Amino acid sequence: MRKFIHHHWSRAQKSLATRFGRLALLAILLGALLAGLTALWQMSSDEGRLSALLHNAEHVNAASHQAQLTVPPNGKPIGGTFTLVNQDGKLIHDADFRGKFMLVYFGYTYCPDLCPTGLKVIARALDQLGEDADKLQPLFITIDPARDTPAKMKDYVASFHPRIIGLTGSDAQIAEAAQAYQVYYAKGDMVDDKDYVMDHSSLIYLMGPDGKFLSMYNDDVDPLQLIKALREALNAPSTAK
Repeated sequence: MRKFIHHHWSRAQKSLATRFGRLALLAILLGALLAGLTALWQMSSDEGRLSALLHNAEHVNAASHQAQLTVPPNGKPIGGTFTLVNQDGKLIHDADFRGKFMLVYFGYTYCPDLCPTGLKVIARALDQLGEDADKLQPLFITIDPARDTPAKMKDYVASFHPRIIGLTGSDAQIAEAAQAYQVYYAKGDMVDDKDYVMDHSSLIYLMGPDGKFLSMYNDDVDPLQLIKALREALNAPSTAK
């Protein structure tokens, strides 16, 4: 009788252990499935956010290139005085750059495509100009001062070239500089509760050592063409002073 009870008790234990093992395995599988579904949901959310940013960027590009067709809109001179703050928090005036050519470019650090394109073109030109680059001071002026603090500008411009100076300021200071250079900009729609894009024209302005306008280029200009044009301007007898 004892052998019979022991035999059946052992079978019951083995059966119970097998059931627990299956339940544990099922729990592990369910956990892995849940983790996978969570990851897929996060990826889908990120892709949706990225898709929205790129979709808005397309509208920004269209608006910007349309704006380029109307700059300058009325034949008034491009350029003028400005007072801004550089990436080190120092107050900067346009007169601080007298005696040097300025390559002025307006944009913002959260720009998805236009600004990085233009800054890469400028950086390549600086590298290829050799000693002529010493005659030129590139300036990147934000049109999104709410987010582009001096510290943010410092990190951003440094990722393209050490000689590019980033400038920000108050809303009024940025508006004054943009008006002087006849730059179009406006806050676009919110992508989500955190992100938004800025509509803006995207032109690179070459200013002479006297601060007067010389030429302007699209942000997607062929780098070799820009380098050639800059070298000619930097060494022209009438401007190279």
